[in-house]
Amino acid sequence: MPRDNIILQCTECKERNYVTTKNKKTTPDRLEFKKFCSRCRTHTLHKENK
Repeated sequence: MPRDNIILQCTECKERNYVTTKNKKTTPDRLEFKKFCSRCRTHTLHKENK
């Protein structure tokens, strides 16, 4: 199965907030999104966590 579930972690407080999927064949590198963190209460950079 090429799609894999990943967890997005906040870079500021290290809380794991979001779960999403990605295609490993087309996107081999780690994802980064700017998402809302409920602990920080602001939009911060969230990176893929293994």
